[in-house]
Amino acid sequence: MVLSSRANRKSDKPHQTRDAEATQVQILDAAEDEFARYGLAGARIDAITARTGVTKAMIYYYFENKEGLYQAVMQRIGTQLEVAFEQLEKEPLPVDKALKEAIRSGIAYGAAYPQRGMLWFYEAIQNQGKYGQLSGWQKSFWNMTTILEQGIAEGIFRPIDPFLTTVNILGVCTFYFNAYENLKYVDPNRQLLSPEMIEQQTHSAIDLILTGVMLQPIV
Repeated sequence: MVLSSRANRKSDKPHQTRDAEATQVQILDAAEDEFARYGLAGARIDAITARTGVTKAMIYYYFENKEGLYQAVMQRIGTQLEVAFEQLEKEPLPVDKALKEAIRSGIAYGAAYPQRGMLWFYEAIQNQGKYGQLSGWQKSFWNMTTILEQGIAEGIFRPIDPFLTTVNILGVCTFYFNAYENLKYVDPNRQLLSPEMIEQQTHSAIDLILTGVMLQPIV
């Protein structure tokens, strides 16, 4: 009987771990939505508890306080950004193809997390980027810059400023989603967030950017 009890306790541990991980994901999902609506300053833990059914005590147990929860949200964003672009590092591609895939990955990421534009907006105006820099999102920025630098060195891309060009490319990739709530009134007949329209936007962005950076015209 004692052996059986011990075995049960051991078998419970993976289940308890899974439950704890699932609870934290649930909290982070709700918190991200709350922070995207109101920023760190305006977000309320009560709203997150109401959305999840998780107690304040449990949130504080995992994340200590609202600031700790916000930092965890930003760090998760950085990790997911890294995952979104990690395939480019695994499979070396010619620079023009690497740039195309980077643009495609950037737009796919924007489509998967359209609410994050507002979260970054609040991070900039409320915190001056203090917490955003801790997420490690800069790695994806410099990965794009590296592609451009390599293309310039190989004589495939024009002698452009890699830093500013990366800023402009990311603007093309993100504005579509960040401005959706306004853009949807410009042409109500377009279903801008449909898979078909996002694919059209992807091709359009790739054509625009590659035409702008290539030394020789695209044939």
